[in-house]
Amino acid sequence: MKNIKFKNSLTVISKRSKVIVLFFALIFSFILNAQPYAVGHSQITYTDPARAGRSIQTEIYYPATTAGTSVPVSSGTYPIIIFGHGFVMSWDAYQNIWDDLVPQGYIVAFPRTEGSFSPSHAEFGKDLKFLVSKLQSESATNVASIFYNHINAKSAIMGHSMGGGSAFLAAESNLNITTLVTFAAANTTPPSIAAARNVTVPSLVFAGENDCVAPPIDHQIPMYDSLASACKTFISVKGGAHCEFANNNFNCSFGQSTCTPTPTITRTQQQDAVSDLLKLWLEYYLKDNCNSWNIFNDSLAVSSRITNEQQCLINSPVISQSGLVLTSTIASTYQWYWNGTLIPGATSQSYTTTTGGNFYVIVTYFNTCPYQSNTINMTTTSTLNSSFVTEIKIYPNPANSQVAIDFLSQKQEQIVIRFKNVIGQLLLERSFDVIANQNVLVNQDISEFDSGIYFVEIEFEYSKLVRKIIKE
Repeated sequence: MKNIKFKNSLTVISKRSKVIVLFFALIFSFILNAQPYAVGHSQITYTDPARAGRSIQTEIYYPATTAGTSVPVSSGTYPIIIFGHGFVMSWDAYQNIWDDLVPQGYIVAFPRTEGSFSPSHAEFGKDLKFLVSKLQSESATNVASIFYNHINAKSAIMGHSMGGGSAFLAAESNLNITTLVTFAAANTTPPSIAAARNVTVPSLVFAGENDCVAPPIDHQIPMYDSLASACKTFISVKGGAHCEFANNNFNCSFGQSTCTPTPTITRTQQQDAVSDLLKLWLEYYLKDNCNSWNIFNDSLAVSSRITNEQQCLINSPVISQSGLVLTSTIASTYQWYWNGTLIPGATSQSYTTTTGGNFYVIVTYFNTCPYQSNTINMTTTSTLNSSFVTEIKIYPNPANSQVAIDFLSQKQEQIVIRFKNVIGQLLLERSFDVIANQNVLVNQDISEFDSGIYFVEIEFEYSKLVRKIIKE
């Protein structure tokens, strides 16, 4: 597992200032998003016809008009979360989960199946997967259901210990869910580690640093490393243990008492550390709260309660130019703009310009949150680029301390070379007079640049070319 640190490409502030900003951003975010929902409860047994009518008794907690059993669901639609319990653990050990999430506007369902000492992990994974589709279908079609018109298309599969491992099985090759979140996930039979290779949805893997029941090195870390998700995050709670992700449970506590290391923080401290980050992750993926992603990553950077790793493509996109063609870094959707105006039909990763002006692209990744790229200026005479220079080479790329800019000029003129960062700030500028058919080789020291993405802008008399480089 590589140590990958998140770097905010939009803002650079001191650590002290960042903590202050984070503090007020967290307060502001939760004031905006906290909902005073009461917690309703219903027990429903569902039947899976694809598995010979398998019965799945399910405890469901939901935003309600008043607290109680089988009370009306509060008006609105909500994301659905299916949660898998640990080995020989009852659903009621996870009151910390539903008490935390239901008031925020989530429906949380706990299947009670596979609670014996010889559970089928495969069947439990199928139960988790089935319930997502079943509850969403109930909401869409069953007018007699308490959840009719109350569940939207956003969903998460979550689980603890055995349920966490089974959640990987449920998420394997499953594009019907929005995200996967696990707590102290234990490798299952069939192996969750192998299933992770086919999990492509955004995934958040929690571990306890002092987990002796399912040690991270043998369980959560291999699962995280195997994930095929385009965005995945691993969080280890310092001093945290296996059972403390849930409320007190005799079976879990007894098993944990037979091994070491033991937890060095309290159950409340561990759950608090998890809750803050979990709710930010869910707000972003299940509710399209765009600011939550920035706060989540700022929290990863400054929190003293955790260690973390992340591999994620979510960031402001970068566009590069090759002649008349502009190309964005990979995303889920693209929309190109010219001089601030949307270009109808320009929704591909690349766009071929036909006129001069300022071009940028706005992309999305896993939800509707927009991310805007850098802007590239194209002149009306950009079609003449090939008349003036041959292909420009910039190497090495990525680079550590030096880059070489190499091309053959076919016209006598003055050129200007500029280095800019991803938000367009000018870092360096050099001018040269070149003659026709002259080979131009410019060596530039970039050792003082921070690691990241930069743009080399080469301006000719009638045109401008931009190339992307990476400083390691």
